[in-house]
Amino acid sequence: MKKTLKTVLAISALSLCIAASAQESEYKFTTVVENPITSIKNQNRSGTCWCFSGISFLESEAIRINKIKNEADYPDFSEMFVVSKSYQDRADKYVRLDGNLTFGAGSESEDVLHILKDYGLVPQTVMNGLNYGTDLPVHGEIDALLASYVKVIVSNPNKNLSTAWKNGYKGVCDAYFGACPEEFEYGGKNYTPRSFADSYKLNPDDYVTLTSFTHHPFHTRFALEVCDNWRNDQAYNLPLDEFMSVMFSAIENGYTTTWAGDVSELGFTRKGIAVIPEAEAPKATSGSDQEKWVGKAEEKEKEAKGIPAEKYISQEYRQEGFDNKASTDDHGMHAFGIAKDQNGTRYLMVKNSWGKTGDYDGIWYISESFTRAKALSFIVHKDALPKDIKNKLGIR
Repeated sequence: MKKTLKTVLAISALSLCIAASAQESEYKFTTVVENPITSIKNQNRSGTCWCFSGISFLESEAIRINKIKNEADYPDFSEMFVVSKSYQDRADKYVRLDGNLTFGAGSESEDVLHILKDYGLVPQTVMNGLNYGTDLPVHGEIDALLASYVKVIVSNPNKNLSTAWKNGYKGVCDAYFGACPEEFEYGGKNYTPRSFADSYKLNPDDYVTLTSFTHHPFHTRFALEVCDNWRNDQAYNLPLDEFMSVMFSAIENGYTTTWAGDVSELGFTRKGIAVIPEAEAPKATSGSDQEKWVGKAEEKEKEAKGIPAEKYISQEYRQEGFDNKASTDDHGMHAFGIAKDQNGTRYLMVKNSWGKTGDYDGIWYISESFTRAKALSFIVHKDALPKDIKNKLGIR
């Protein structure tokens, strides 16, 4: 997942075209449950939403697992330690596959779990990743440089690759992000990245990815077919109602989840709300409308108040969106709470990584219907799964 400046601007421009944008102030949200999160961050001009969402998720997990009550003691893990390690892993695989791999800034939040498992974590104060002189990430130069670098290596101009290329590539990452520390002092104690991660009792094997699509059997695992899933991480496939039930029940029971999906929609606005506006509801391409959409009782009430009405999203509609590329792998965020609007419609409270922007200072309210249609997958601690779902998936 990646969110480039060009895409962000396109979304912003589209959002201005719909009536929903002008009426967003009429939404009145009541918080139902809100789990602890760390401060809002800003990925700025980088395609690293996957890392910001994954790190935010791990920070909330550290808070939950260690029962941290004081906000001053909340962890702040370095995103760019993860990015640097991920970029190096990806370059190695790209070269091994002779360039037959998507190479770019985008990835999946599962990548954060790989780095946690293989390398550990470090605090933000130890590695802020801004050696190139800006206050926020600006990755256009290094992304272009690394892409050019690996293309040259894949061309194998000497007809026999040297071992030096990895050191050179690492040197570029170190120059921009800073060298990934092998040891450091933090809070008066000495750590390695491994011991620091372990101090928060974070076990990468405790997390599962869930998705919901019909082109693979339910209650089995498959690698979601999106370009940024370059490690071919597998997700457990649930029917849509189970997929949604796990996400909401997890949050209700004190857990948080990642949120990976499509935000290039008219209903996803820069002001902090994501809905499926009635005006945007597509006509059925096959079968009856009733097979795709089941109306909600409050639609007329919403319409009367000038709030875009929504429809109930079916499994079939969700699948069509993925198959015809209407639902794409755009962006990763962190879901931590549940709210309701004045009509009783449920929303996820989602932490974004675009800084304190929008009407809610960096928090987005994403309707249940929008998530049913556009959230491709999410990560959650396996203990958040209900017992019957665990049994269906064979998770212990």
